[in-house]
Amino acid sequence: MRMEQRKVKGIIEAILFAAGREVKINEIMSDLEISEDEVIGAIESLRLDYEKEDRGLCIVKINDAYQICTKKDYYEYIYPIFDKRAKPSLSQAALETLAIIAYNPRITRAEIESIRGVNSDGTIYKLLDYNLIEDAGKLDAPGRPMTYKVSNEFFRMFGISSLDELPDLPRYKLDENRQIVIDEILEEAPSPEFEK
Repeated sequence: MRMEQRKVKGIIEAILFAAGREVKINEIMSDLEISEDEVIGAIESLRLDYEKEDRGLCIVKINDAYQICTKKDYYEYIYPIFDKRAKPSLSQAALETLAIIAYNPRITRAEIESIRGVNSDGTIYKLLDYNLIEDAGKLDAPGRPMTYKVSNEFFRMFGISSLDELPDLPRYKLDENRQIVIDEILEEAPSPEFEK
């Protein structure tokens, strides 16, 4: 016997709220014994309800899962209540390393350091501590080095649901010394229009 959509929406809302984490679509399908389309339809309907009613919550998609979160607009009001520590901030080195890992899932520490040209141990530990990256398993190579990938916290923090939403990297050329030719990047960027 099929449940009506209002009840399905209510149950899914309760699951997402109580879980306090991202919940995979197949977990909901299994629990409610409904199809993927029904789950996605109910979640999309809930998401629209939250938008229409200008509520403090929203539903975010993270890969093949969903989570109820507070809206970014209310961060400044929520943060002081739950965390008295200094607001975490990412250094330029941490942002560079995070970008390298996001664009190169399953990358090793040595590969990161080769791209950046500097030791990245401290930066990687900080990103692991902030839960923005995670171990992606060991590489099948001599020494079996650990690889890294971005975590679901990365998707939440940057407001994207998958790596497919990352912007394309600029195209560039290498000169005879294997250095990036900056002029090639700049030529592709549109020049600003000035009023005459």
